Amino acid sequence: MELNNLVRAAIFCALAVGMGFSLMLIPNIELITVIVFIAGLHLGIGWGILIGGTAVFIYSGLNPMGSGLAFPPLFIMQILCMSLAGAIGGMARPVFYKKEFTTLLIVGLCLMGFSITLIYDVFTLITYPISAGLGYAGVMAAILKGLGFTVLHEISNGLVFMVAVPRVVKHLK
Repeated sequence: MELNNLVRAAIFCALAVGMGFSLMLIPNIELITVIVFIAGLHLGIGWGILIGGTAVFIYSGLNPMGSGLAFPPLFIMQILCMSLAGAIGGMARPVFYKKEFTTLLIVGLCLMGFSITLIYDVFTLITYPISAGLGYAGVMAAILKGLGFTVLHEISNGLVFMVAVPRVVKHLK
């Protein structure tokens, strides 16, 4: 384990947690996902997984608005999904870790942010009804009730990825 990467990982993790807490009063607008994705882009798949899992563990577990520790299946799913966001960042490194971004790459980033957030939202949204034994009806009810917030989350993260990733990555290389 290289010390420089460990320090960078700690900085990315602290940044993700800090930005999470700074925006926690605004429903479904967050910067944790993009920071974890950028960490994966910069440091690779393994570090992206570690940073994503650790950041959401701290943010969700210590959140004063409601700790994820109150419902362990959801907490575990949040950790797994955010780790996946870091892994996807590492896998996308050959495509998105560039100094210059074309319009096509920026559109690709928007779709990437939308898709990663969709995966996170779907898995975390269906975790409660499934683990509580509510079956198909419970899953459908959860999806329909959360549809507005879910769509807002995906669209906002698509835009955040489109704006933030090119500006940050050009300073990381």
